[in-house]
Amino acid sequence: MMNVLAINRGSSSLKFKVIEFDDSSKTAARFTASSRFEGFIEDIGPVAKMMLRLGGQTVAQATRPVSTHTEAVRCMLQMLEESSRLDGRDLRIDAVGHRVVHGGAQFREPVVIDDDVVAALDRLTEIAPLHNPGSIAGIEGARAALGPHIPMVAVFDTAFHRSIPPRAATYAIDPDLARKHGIQRYGFHGIAHASLAAICAAAVNHPLVQLRLITLQLGNGCSVTAIDRGCSVDTSMGFTPLEGLMMGTRSGDVDPAVVGHLVRKEGLSVDEVERLLNERSGLLGVSGLSRDMRKLLSAAEGDPDSRAALALDMFCYRAKKYIGAYLAVLGGADALVFGGGIGEHAPAIRARICEGMSWCGLRLDRSRNEAAVQVAPGEAVRISEASAPISCYVAGVDEEMEIARATFDCVLKKTSSNL
Repeated sequence: MMNVLAINRGSSSLKFKVIEFDDSSKTAARFTASSRFEGFIEDIGPVAKMMLRLGGQTVAQATRPVSTHTEAVRCMLQMLEESSRLDGRDLRIDAVGHRVVHGGAQFREPVVIDDDVVAALDRLTEIAPLHNPGSIAGIEGARAALGPHIPMVAVFDTAFHRSIPPRAATYAIDPDLARKHGIQRYGFHGIAHASLAAICAAAVNHPLVQLRLITLQLGNGCSVTAIDRGCSVDTSMGFTPLEGLMMGTRSGDVDPAVVGHLVRKEGLSVDEVERLLNERSGLLGVSGLSRDMRKLLSAAEGDPDSRAALALDMFCYRAKKYIGAYLAVLGGADALVFGGGIGEHAPAIRARICEGMSWCGLRLDRSRNEAAVQVAPGEAVRISEASAPISCYVAGVDEEMEIARATFDCVLKKTSSNL
């Protein structure tokens, strides 16, 4: 057996699972895996919330100060160690997988972490200043706590999108300038989109290499991906996670000239405009109320002419527009898959996004859609009509399993190459 600890770091959170693999098959494509421990540390700061489950049962829960992601890793390992004997077995970690948001052009697949990899990730902070520093802190914290003998793997959100062809990945600017500064469509949420695709393939009982899918990861950050036979061929996020769909606090697509216009008219710096587009736009900026979809739905119901109602209309319209574009890219689709906090828990938003799309064969079943609000990780529920030409599913994204699967394969390949 190989026990893989999958660490999924967010901007202010850390989710994790310990997954046991039967490594006798020697490949993650035919693995037998089960989740032993899972938990999270949320709202990292003065009042961080911590929780640990064993076999689906909560065995540890606390609220305490956790100041950094490095400290969060130590708290996670402490919780695991203290709870490991509850099922009569000691905790043994054979490998650790880390989610890393940005792999740049250098990292096209998961890689075993060494000092050179950490140094390369540090250099990438120039184009991923909001994401990679926390990933590096988590990696260094785990290496310090577990020691150099435990193999660790970096699994990149950008790697899944490395299959996007040049016509979709290239921006229409001077190619020499783009190469000089690494400007291209990288795409993000790749681990989530890969998870959604795999879950859908299992649900429809067809090999992924036979399917055309459109996956929507809708949460505080939102993205949509066109997947052709298991390969990402286009995605809404670009050089940074700011491009594409309207999000919780991010604007999504906006005319680039808006930046210069605000600099000149408002006396803002470029950095200030970027913060405005990243932190005070999207659902929060348009509504003037909240980025929380539940609050916006409630406010819009009470006042259909409110800014909250406008924000919801914009959110759904932009998602629908991208679905139409990706139907053209794929030449049709076999299924549409919703995931993420909004995608999994907001039937009204799913219905509004899919409304009026019967022309392409996308028709939701109202009762199925309204009932699909608690989908287990790794599972999928069909919400389209039985006779609809394009199936529609809600899937419980399981990024930690994807991270663990990639880690398992990467460690086995590394071990085999050293024999």
